[in-house]
Amino acid sequence: MSSAEFRARARHLRDARRIVVKVGSALLVEAASGRLNRSWLESLADDLARAARRGQQVIVVSSGAIAMGRRHLGLGSHRLRLEESQAAAAVGQIRLAHAWQEVLEARDLAVAQVLLTFEDTEERQRYLNARATLNTLLSLGAIPVINENDTVATAEIRYGDNDRLAARVAQMASAECLVLLSDVDGLYTADPGRDTRATLIPEVREITPELEAMATGPSSGVGSGGMRTKVAAAQIALAAGSSLCIASGHRLNPLKAVESGAACTWFIAEASPVAVRKQWIAGTLKPRGRLTIDSGAAQALARGKSLLPAGVTRVAGRFERGDTVSIIASGRELARGLAAYSSGDAALIAGRRSAEIEALVGYRGRDELVHRDDLVMLRAPKVSE
Repeated sequence: MSSAEFRARARHLRDARRIVVKVGSALLVEAASGRLNRSWLESLADDLARAARRGQQVIVVSSGAIAMGRRHLGLGSHRLRLEESQAAAAVGQIRLAHAWQEVLEARDLAVAQVLLTFEDTEERQRYLNARATLNTLLSLGAIPVINENDTVATAEIRYGDNDRLAARVAQMASAECLVLLSDVDGLYTADPGRDTRATLIPEVREITPELEAMATGPSSGVGSGGMRTKVAAAQIALAAGSSLCIASGHRLNPLKAVESGAACTWFIAEASPVAVRKQWIAGTLKPRGRLTIDSGAAQALARGKSLLPAGVTRVAGRFERGDTVSIIASGRELARGLAAYSSGDAALIAGRRSAEIEALVGYRGRDELVHRDDLVMLRAPKVSE
């Protein structure tokens, strides 16, 4: 495949409103010395700054905390026990966060550290809290730098899980594009280190059992990911409407290289994150509650607006923040959406102005009861409404 063809596929990166970039340990940390690869990190920071200047919102998922921490603790190269991994992560996270802070702030980019665990991406309320934090940071112009919170992990730590974590973050943030920067430049038909006939697969639109069988184990002595975790990450990303790129990071300015036509593998999502999210909302079999709205609110929803508390006349059912609710107008289901408040709080603010919410529920939440990004219309309102 020509450079021009790879460059054309890179539109998924260039045109994305929101992107997630995952950085592997082998790129950030020099295997021989255990030291930070500073020149490479500076070049990636230039790429991130360029993306920010053209209006893209960027999230970084960064490996490397354990790899950096083990050197400072003199833990050598042996396989670490769980408590040693946790100790190395505690030491390395400080150094890793400081490195990202230095290179990004030098380019006038605000940076935030976010530590996540598996439960933060899988348990509903924690997922919603993490999602809200990421959305707020991005809206304020900051670049969240995310790492797995290895210091409190109770299961065996595997660095490669950051591939899957990055995919969950892309899903959580409704990112259109996820780039996995690695020590390989894509998915091959066989292990290129063992089979000279192996060829790069430039594009994937469906993950088949045959394709999964092509994935090999880890090739790096620093990270512990491998192609299997990248294909697993691609499954998560595609289901969420995020296109995913596996690209080599063994060059300066790796994102610019992808945009310029460097060889890589693209997993192409068929739908956008918003479309996937709304399909999921619309397909909910049993909404947890019902919000009855007046004619003015029904017309506002038809125009693509959010549902404000002032337009709600009745709250029924028991639901928590983030649960799916039916929105009822003139006795029929008009729409479905994800509630921004529990049923108890929704009942308190129904029919009231958004400016009154804090005084009524005791905290400052969203102005909307259901945000338009979390709402899907099932039919048009009646003309009489």
